[in-house]
Amino acid sequence: MSNPESTPEIDTNNDAELVAACLDGDRDAFARIVERYQRLLCSLAYSATGSMSTGEDIAQETFVEAWRKLHSLREPEKLRPWLCGILRHKTGRLRRRDIKEPVFQAETIDAAAEVAGQEEPATNLAMRKEEQAILWSELERVPEIYREPLILYYREHGSVEHVAAALDLSEDAVKQRLARGRRILQERVLAFVESALTRSTPGRIFTLGVLAALPAILPAPAKAAAIGGVTAQGAALAKTTGLTAIISSLIGVANVVLSLRAAHDQSRTPRERRAVAKGILFSFGGSLVFLAAVFGLRAAAFRWWEQRAVLLIVCQALVMGFVVALPVFVIRMQGHFRRIRSQERERHPECFHDSRDHAGSTAGEYLSKARLFGVPLLHVRFSLPDENAPPLFAWIAAGDRAYGLVFAWGTWAVAPISAGVVSIGLFSVGAVSIGVIGLGTVGVGLLAVGCISIGVKASAWLSALGWETARSNGFALARTAAEAPVAFAQNVNDPVARQLLANPHAEQTQMIFFAVLALLTFVPLVYYAQAVRKRLGRTRRN
Repeated sequence: MSNPESTPEIDTNNDAELVAACLDGDRDAFARIVERYQRLLCSLAYSATGSMSTGEDIAQETFVEAWRKLHSLREPEKLRPWLCGILRHKTGRLRRRDIKEPVFQAETIDAAAEVAGQEEPATNLAMRKEEQAILWSELERVPEIYREPLILYYREHGSVEHVAAALDLSEDAVKQRLARGRRILQERVLAFVESALTRSTPGRIFTLGVLAALPAILPAPAKAAAIGGVTAQGAALAKTTGLTAIISSLIGVANVVLSLRAAHDQSRTPRERRAVAKGILFSFGGSLVFLAAVFGLRAAAFRWWEQRAVLLIVCQALVMGFVVALPVFVIRMQGHFRRIRSQERERHPECFHDSRDHAGSTAGEYLSKARLFGVPLLHVRFSLPDENAPPLFAWIAAGDRAYGLVFAWGTWAVAPISAGVVSIGLFSVGAVSIGVIGLGTVGVGLLAVGCISIGVKASAWLSALGWETARSNGFALARTAAEAPVAFAQNVNDPVARQLLANPHAEQTQMIFFAVLALLTFVPLVYYAQAVRKRLGRTRRN
């Protein structure tokens, strides 16, 4: 026995006959048209809006408008593209009003109550709130060119032929788009999407709802099943977090650039300048290679989806290696610079004849006379130190190795508020920043934000590794909740994860505050670099 719900084979001649019958006032003929094309129109509308109830409403409106304007159809055999044109016009207007949200809640159809027993109850047809939210959150990631065939395929019970006919495509083109769409969808939700779309197929109740809404056919319009709900939240927070990550990353890179520029201004001999050039090559160049490698792993995960777990592990191993390697390199590089300065001062005293290049000169170092609890308020070193020079220590310190009780900036900076190539503190900003709040190219902390982040709660652009939660535009790995294109956690890209990840209003305010504070820390860095150039940059080169 044939399945009454299966879509009849599309026959343009039959369409023309049905249109002619409808023009003669045959209600049953139009019901046949609705049954034939309801899946196509509902699927296209759902793909465009992301809401099953809104999609069905638009499809119903399309059929009603088609009934009213049927006399204007000059080529009845082109009924299907004509219907699709009406629907796409309606969804286009809806998109321009930014109505694109998964919705929930269901109500029954009064006019169709007598046939409800022939199908599943309305409560079974309406998917749970969480299911619809997950369904659209995954389908929304698929480009529309692949999403439309994917939705139609499962609603047409796996018929490539029907999809090809409905979209005016070759079967090979449909197969290619289906294959690409499946690869984009995450494997863990693919089975759910197939099942959910199959269960959401419109049936006899939808047909009766359309017929009930046609003017001059039934005295009272019927009310189709509707699902209401709430708009997904968090987009503003995600944008703010992303902006904060970008700002932090750029400031981290700027710290490296300013530090190396200052070192170049501080150099006095060819050997010192060569050492600085090597430092630039290895630190700045190495950082760019590292970021490019992480970006490449992210792209590879999208390309070879089945290998994404391995690529994520490789990425995290690379990140851990960089977090250890850069501080070690900075410590060794600073020691190397100090040794060279001491050696060059002995070998080429003529290069340090200028008073500003003398050890302890006021041009090379500033130490405030004012003290609080025996600690200088301000200690700034503008020159390259000798081998036996101690680190800087003050309430506010700036230089090669700066330790501050309030603020510190330097190639190596440690303070409650710190900024530098490697910064450590309560609030730290740098190429590698370690703190309670770590912002930087690589941020490490209880709350970590950056291009790459490691923390209890981590947010990043490329890769986030969090003990509790992680959010990223690339990789995300966490114990409890994660949100990212490539994510692993107990809850991944679902309503539970989103609820655990954010209190949108509070955290958005926090991220704005962090971004502003990071920008404010950038001001003294620029001032320091300019001061070094002004005091030490103009000198005789030998």
